[in-house]
Amino acid sequence: MGPVRIAFGSDEVTDLTAAIESELTARGHELIKVGPPAGEDAQWAEVGRRVGELVAEGTADTAVLFCWTGTGASIAANKVARVRAALCTDAETARGARRWNDANVLVMGLRLTSYDVAKEMLDAWFDTVPDDGEADNIRRLEPDV
Repeated sequence: MGPVRIAFGSDEVTDLTAAIESELTARGHELIKVGPPAGEDAQWAEVGRRVGELVAEGTADTAVLFCWTGTGASIAANKVARVRAALCTDAETARGARRWNDANVLVMGLRLTSYDVAKEMLDAWFDTVPDDGEADNIRRLEPDV
């Protein structure tokens, strides 16, 4: 996947969020920052929902989202119709989320994710496309709106 617009959100700025922000920018992606990375005072529920909205409305092509465990932010993002936020812990999970679920929001926990593992997840996320054979299953994930 070439350069894309990424909604980039977290409920706090950490060494990991700063490093991943730099990594994504170095790859040529355009970041739409949400929450503390954008200088805003926002909690994980607000950040997760706003990131989801940016993806659902097409302002962002995909998203990278963080909170302490990743759980709350992923739940908040998944409340938005047409968002498929996947809390990932390794590259294979990120690859599978893209391939089999057409996930559009990559969520990472700040507590346990190292920079090296996060970078591997980014590689998997951006190098993987949805499997056409999963189209029927992916359609079943869409809300009745």
